[in-house]
Order: sequence, then C-alpha cells, then structure tokens
Amino acid sequence: MEEPSNGQRGEPNAPFGASNDGLTSNGLIPQLFTSVPTLNEAASYIAKTTSIFTGCFSDNSVEPSRDSRNPIVHAQELETFSCGQNRGYVASICDLPSSSGSHPATHAESSNAATAAPINGEITRTSTRVASEDASAHEESNPTGGIGISMFKSLIDRARRTVRGSADDIGWLQRASGMPPVDDGTERFTEILDNIRHGLHKLPNSMVYLLVPGLFSNHGPLYFVNTKMSFSKMGLACHIAKIHSEASVEKNAREIKEYIEEIYWGSRKRVLLLGHSKGGVDAAAALSLYWPDLKDKVAGLALAQSPYGGSPIASDILREGQLGDYVNVRKLMEILICQVIKGDLQALEDLTYEKRREFLMKHQLPRELPVVSFHTEAGISSTALATLSHVAHAELPAVSPLSASDQPTKLAVVIPLGAVMAACAQLLQIRYGEKSDGLVTCRDAEVPGSVVVRPKRKLDHAWMVYSSLNDDPSEADASQVCEALMTLVVEVGQQRRHELAMKDE
Repeated sequence: MEEPSNGQRGEPNAPFGASNDGLTSNGLIPQLFTSVPTLNEAASYIAKTTSIFTGCFSDNSVEPSRDSRNPIVHAQELETFSCGQNRGYVASICDLPSSSGSHPATHAESSNAATAAPINGEITRTSTRVASEDASAHEESNPTGGIGISMFKSLIDRARRTVRGSADDIGWLQRASGMPPVDDGTERFTEILDNIRHGLHKLPNSMVYLLVPGLFSNHGPLYFVNTKMSFSKMGLACHIAKIHSEASVEKNAREIKEYIEEIYWGSRKRVLLLGHSKGGVDAAAALSLYWPDLKDKVAGLALAQSPYGGSPIASDILREGQLGDYVNVRKLMEILICQVIKGDLQALEDLTYEKRREFLMKHQLPRELPVVSFHTEAGISSTALATLSHVAHAELPAVSPLSASDQPTKLAVVIPLGAVMAACAQLLQIRYGEKSDGLVTCRDAEVPGSVVVRPKRKLDHAWMVYSSLNDDPSEADASQVCEALMTLVVEVGQQRRHELAMKDE
C-alpha cells in the first residue's frame, strides 16, 4: 500500500515544506506589518525562510522509529490536528508496511483500532512521551540547534517590536480612564489673535510672564527672544527661564519652582507660564509636584506643542528590544547628549511614553489650574521642505577700519529646521497615520482637562520659537500666537473663578 500524502493527513501543502511551519501557525510570526500592508508578503517570505534555516539547525519534529511494531506518532502533529484528525493519522500509519515487509493489520482492523478512544489515547500518550525523550536526546547531541533557533526567534521578535513601534502608545491619554475631557477653544483663540493683529492687546500688567524653553534651547541663542522683546515693548514683565533644557524633567521642575518663587517674592505678582516642547512638560511637572507651594503664586499655564503624553520619536529611539540594539543606538544617543551636548540622557527618556505614563499616573495637574494646550500640524509640501529657520546671529568685524560705523556686522545663521520637521512629520504620517508638527503628535499634545487650540494653519515644531525666512507677513507671527495663548489662559482663569463664585452662592 502506498504511503498517504500530506493532504490525506489533513496537513496543508507548503511550498517550503519545512516541518517548522509551526513557527508561523503558533503565532511566533504573525502579520507583523499590519500598519504597512504592502510588506505583508515580505513578512510571509521571511517567516518561511526562517523555518528553513531553523530546520537546518535542528529538526525535533520528525524522529523515525527503530521499532516497526511500535510506530511513533509525531508529538507536534498531534498538537496541531484535531481529535478526529489524530485518529485518521494513526490509522494511516498502521496501514503502512513494516520493515519486514508484512502488514500489521487489515484496513478494517486498523480503522477499528483507531476509532477506539482508549487505545488512541494510549498511543497518543506513549508517542508524545517517546517523541519528547528522543527530542531531548537530540538536543543534547546537537546543542547548537537550540541556540540557532533562539537567535532566529529573537531576530523576529526584534523586527516585530521595531516595526510596531509606538502604534499602541500614541494617544494613550485620550483612552485612559479617569481623565477629564478637554474643551475646544480654537474659535475663541482665533478671535483673540485677530484682535491682537489689529492692535487690541488684553494681557494685564498685574502678572509676570515666564517663558520656559524646550529641549536643546541652550544651543539656540534666539529661542523665545522675539516673543520676549514683543512683550517688553508692550510694557509687560517677561522672562525666559534659564534652565538646563537637556536636564531631567524633575530637575527642571525644581528649578522652575524656584524661578516662580523668586519672581513672586520680588514683584508680588502672580506668574503666568508658557512652555514650549519639553519646556511645557517641565513647567507642568513643577506645578504637579509643588502645587501646595505654588497655588497662590501661579495664574495659569499654556503648553505649546508639548509632548505631554509622550513622543514617538523619543520612544522609537530609546525603546529596548529593537533591531537598533544591534548597532547600539542607545549608546550613540548617550554619547551625543551627554558628551557632545553636555546634557543628560534622562531628558530624552522622560519624554518616552513609558516614563510619561509612569509620571502622570502619580502626578496630575490640579483641576483648578487654568491650562491651555496648543498643537499644530506641519506642512509636508515642497515649500515646507525648503524652509530655513533663523536660529542665531554671527558677528563679523567691520569690513574697513575707516568705515563710518564701528559696530560689527551681524550675519543671520540659518539651518533647514523646517525641512527636518516636514520630513519627520511625513514619516509619522506614513508609519502611524498620525498628524504631527514633526516631533509631537497632535493627540499627545492635548492635556486632559485643558482648553485645546487646534489651528488649521500648517506650523512645524520649530516655528513657535524660531522665525522662518519665508514667513507670510499677512499671517500672525510666533510672538502674537504666544500672546493670544496667554490671553486665553487669563480668560479661562477668570471664567473658572466666576463659576466657583456662582457655586459658592
């Protein structure tokens, strides 16, 4: 009698034919690239190729029996087949000729034996035990096989983690239970901004305005400078917090607390804060950690393009267990931040989803604090890719000693920050389908319980603090946007105090 084919046993025929197809069927290599459907076929090919390689190292799934009177039933096949399929498979083995050339039983007898539940259960237990013992002996004789399989499984796990990235983390704050809802203040913000552009300014002189810069601001001399000059021209007291932006969130939170207390005791005026990027996270941390000491000294907080929930860029760079571990990406970032920039790697780690989730579960902003959160979407057009940002001035000596002016000539230092932001925004859009300003996704910038501003204008992450050479003069500039945000915070604070007074009455 001819040996039945795989199709008669109920096994699917695979072109690669390796017995390690269990790697795929057991879920070790699922559809990894669900976020990029065009790579599904490539993922399937990698899965099957891996099965072939692991089969070359070790094949514990098939162990021929030396005793023809006691055929061994494959343990892995018994696990993957249903109960009925097991019986059919045992029956087909019983029909095979023995090594001596004689048949062990007729087809009817083998069918009866296969359909008998106790006998089938006994065969299954015996076969599983024998196959397990043989597999153990085979692994002992071939220890490199297990190492090879482990290496390939680790590679696949790293590839899966790398491709998945931050897909499950983006917008986690909006899904978290117990978080207060946000209010849309875009319309009111637009009205305030239009009034400012027409010369109507409402920021009171009874407050001091503190601007908190973001990551790497120590290396940008013009960070927030235009905004501070604009506020000073209106007769408003405005300061830029001189913190080490590459320090950890908790360290900067302590420094901001000291800044607020020093300003308050020197002026006897409450402080209104506006933090950009990581500066907003640092300012929010200061108010969350030290609110009992600051509640009478702070008027409100505005967060502009701040990764309050975390940043996919920081998370994707520092996440462990990725393919980047093979080239030690984390070590490269540590050298860049700690040795080149003289900062602390913890500053970047504090912006990952894991660290932000851990911090916010313990320390949330007080409900009575007026908060406005502002986020934008970067343009990804060819015009945005050609944007140059003015980040510094270079002073050149006078061209001639006989020149009428002895003042050094100032030369603008520009870098393509806008192009970098546009490229990053396009990457986040393609990979995760998320809108962002290039570094922070819109959903991660919305603070629970805050008034959210969602402008339609395309603005990248660097626009808020560095002017662009191709800014449209018919549009509001960054200093006017900052003024409008702070004015909105003042209005939100007045409205909340009015609501509390009405409740008390």
